[in-house]
Amino acid sequence: MWRTSRGRQMQTEKYRGYTLWGHSILQQEDILQPERFAGSGTVMRDNKVVDASGVLGAFDSDDEAEFTGLSWCRAWVDSHG
Repeated sequence: MWRTSRGRQMQTEKYRGYTLWGHSILQQEDILQPERFAGSGTVMRDNKVVDASGVLGAFDSDDEAEFTGLSWCRAWVDSHG
Protein backbone atom coordinates (compact mmCIF):
# COMPACT_ATOMS: atom_id res chain seq x y z
CA MET A 1 0.00 0.00 0.00
CA TRP A 2 1.21 3.48 -0.84
CA ARG A 3 0.19 6.34 1.40
CA THR A 4 0.22 9.87 0.14
CA SER A 5 -0.70 13.13 1.78
CA ARG A 6 -4.22 14.37 2.43
CA GLY A 7 -5.98 11.06 2.89
CA ARG A 8 -5.07 9.41 -0.40
CA GLN A 9 -3.97 5.80 -0.54
CA MET A 10 -3.20 3.31 -3.27
CA GLN A 11 -2.68 -0.42 -3.65
CA THR A 12 -0.95 -1.91 -6.65
CA GLU A 13 -0.67 -5.35 -8.17
CA LYS A 14 0.63 -6.99 -11.34
CA TYR A 15 -1.99 -8.82 -13.39
CA ARG A 16 -1.57 -10.47 -16.81
CA GLY A 17 1.20 -8.07 -17.86
CA TYR A 18 -0.51 -4.92 -16.55
CA THR A 19 0.09 -2.85 -13.44
CA LEU A 20 -3.15 -2.16 -11.61
CA TRP A 21 -3.76 0.61 -9.09
CA GLY A 22 -6.67 0.79 -6.67
CA HIS A 23 -7.12 4.26 -5.21
CA SER A 24 -8.93 5.63 -2.18
CA ILE A 25 -9.40 9.32 -1.51
CA LEU A 26 -10.83 10.62 1.74
CA GLN A 27 -14.20 12.30 1.18
CA GLN A 28 -15.18 14.23 4.29
CA GLU A 29 -16.97 17.54 3.98
CA ASP A 30 -17.25 18.18 7.71
CA ILE A 31 -15.35 16.82 10.70
CA LEU A 32 -18.68 15.92 12.32
CA GLN A 33 -19.52 13.56 9.46
CA PRO A 34 -18.09 10.03 9.24
CA GLU A 35 -15.15 9.43 6.95
CA ARG A 36 -15.99 8.05 3.50
CA PHE A 37 -13.56 7.10 0.77
CA ALA A 38 -13.96 7.47 -2.99
CA GLY A 39 -12.64 4.45 -4.89
CA SER A 40 -11.19 4.31 -8.40
CA GLY A 41 -8.83 2.24 -10.51
CA THR A 42 -6.04 2.82 -13.03
CA VAL A 43 -4.71 0.29 -15.54
CA MET A 44 -1.11 0.76 -16.74
CA ARG A 45 1.20 -1.06 -19.12
CA ASP A 46 4.86 -0.19 -19.76
CA ASN A 47 4.54 2.79 -17.36
CA LYS A 48 1.72 4.32 -19.44
CA VAL A 49 -1.89 4.79 -18.39
CA VAL A 50 -4.12 2.55 -20.48
CA ASP A 51 -7.45 3.39 -18.82
CA ALA A 52 -8.84 4.88 -15.61
CA SER A 53 -12.22 4.28 -14.05
CA GLY A 54 -13.25 7.58 -12.58
CA VAL A 55 -14.97 7.44 -9.19
CA LEU A 56 -16.58 4.04 -8.64
CA GLY A 57 -18.44 5.01 -5.48
CA ALA A 58 -18.02 6.09 -1.87
CA PHE A 59 -17.04 3.47 0.71
CA ASP A 60 -16.83 3.18 4.48
CA SER A 61 -13.16 2.15 4.48
CA ASP A 62 -10.09 2.96 2.43
CA ASP A 63 -9.44 -0.78 1.97
CA GLU A 64 -12.91 -1.30 0.47
CA ALA A 65 -12.39 1.64 -1.91
CA GLU A 66 -8.99 0.33 -3.03
CA PHE A 67 -10.30 -3.23 -3.42
CA THR A 68 -13.14 -1.95 -5.62
CA GLY A 69 -10.63 -0.06 -7.78
CA LEU A 70 -8.46 -3.15 -8.20
CA SER A 71 -11.51 -5.28 -9.00
CA TRP A 72 -12.52 -2.82 -11.73
CA CYS A 73 -8.98 -3.00 -13.14
CA ARG A 74 -8.94 -6.81 -13.22
CA ALA A 75 -12.32 -6.83 -14.98
CA TRP A 76 -11.00 -4.30 -17.51
CA VAL A 77 -7.96 -6.47 -18.27
CA ASP A 78 -10.12 -9.60 -18.54
CA SER A 79 -12.35 -7.93 -21.14
CA HIS A 80 -9.72 -5.89 -23.05
CA GLY A 81 -6.33 -7.46 -22.45
